[in-house]
Amino acid sequence: MTTTHAFRVRALPPEVPAAVRATGRDASGLPAHRSTAVGGEPLRCCLRDATTGEEIMLFGYAPPIPSGPYREVGPVFAHAGPCAAPASEYPPAWRGRAQVLRAYDRRGWIHDARVHDGADPEAVIAELLADPAVERLHSRNVAYGCFMFTVDRLD
Repeated sequence: MTTTHAFRVRALPPEVPAAVRATGRDASGLPAHRSTAVGGEPLRCCLRDATTGEEIMLFGYAPPIPSGPYREVGPVFAHAGPCAAPASEYPPAWRGRAQVLRAYDRRGWIHDARVHDGADPEAVIAELLADPAVERLHSRNVAYGCFMFTVDRLD
């Protein structure tokens, strides 16, 4: 019998791109890069791909885990201006896209990781959340390893 755990998908907190817009600096203090989208850039602010012509930013982001050996800063795309927050379910626009899910405990240590093809991400999420020590998952791009979004355990 498989137990399903309640979860919530979280995009970048809106205050992160807002701070980058206001300061022009990322998590490492480096300048953010602004550009016009060619189309297809995965936007972490609204969990969809950019369309051609949208104004976007590329900047370094430290995904939400406690300080420790697995904490890292990596590149993310976001809109250059405010946008609508996405729903808290798996991003419909990214269904069918292969991703890596990394499972982290309360200390921010990796417990497990799985590559999935995007066909049934909720099944992989349930499998990883079956470990009671796992508090959150990070979805990552398969080819580049970039952070995509967070999945938080709710129970």
